[in-house]
Amino acid sequence: MIFGRQRPWKFVPSPVVALLIVALALQLGLAANGPQPLARASDLGPPPSGPVLRMMEAFDPLPAAHLTTLYLQAFDNQPGISIPFRDLDYQRVREWLRTALKLDPEGQYPLLMASQLYAQVPDPARQRFMLEFVFEQFGVDPDRRWRWMAHAAIMAKHRLHDLPMALRFARAIAQKCTKAPAWARQMHIFLLEDLGEFEAARILLGGLLASGAVTDQHERLLLLERLQRLEHAENSSGPTKR
Repeated sequence: MIFGRQRPWKFVPSPVVALLIVALALQLGLAANGPQPLARASDLGPPPSGPVLRMMEAFDPLPAAHLTTLYLQAFDNQPGISIPFRDLDYQRVREWLRTALKLDPEGQYPLLMASQLYAQVPDPARQRFMLEFVFEQFGVDPDRRWRWMAHAAIMAKHRLHDLPMALRFARAIAQKCTKAPAWARQMHIFLLEDLGEFEAARILLGGLLASGAVTDQHERLLLLERLQRLEHAENSSGPTKR
């Protein structure tokens, strides 16, 4: 037998050609109407650990950190399949984000993913989970990571409507950061006002102005006006909540 030689189509009997066309049409129809491939959120495996992680750290951790975050970010969008963020295993997502930060402690992208991707799902429990992760990692390097803590405080206030959580986050910025801008370090004062803690907010704001830490005259005027409003609110509200 000689391999590679093919008979021209004109020599193929018409019934055979018709049968092939019908078979192909059936196959395409079944493929179009059949069940779509499924990817479950549980399919996200654990991040590198043990000897593999140590080897990545020893060799060149920065590219490894980037690949780690890229793999995690791409996992929800596989070819032909899209997995909603809310269906992911957030415990496992946190492990991947921690690993990326371990490989590149100065990197910001894992915290951006936590606060602006995974914390945006319409699920309060998952939102809280990611915001607490940001809070945990903020404590490792406050002066580099303050912006994600500020974002978490804003989300806690406006998305979760949880002022105590927002105040906890904002106080952490005020207590631990030296390089964060004034608005971020003052956020806790205005959250106290939102909570009706006018006396505490007035004392903190008055102390801030008296300390001389605010040198910009325009900012001082705004804060003085805020202080006057706090004093008026405190006098109008009666006893301060304790």
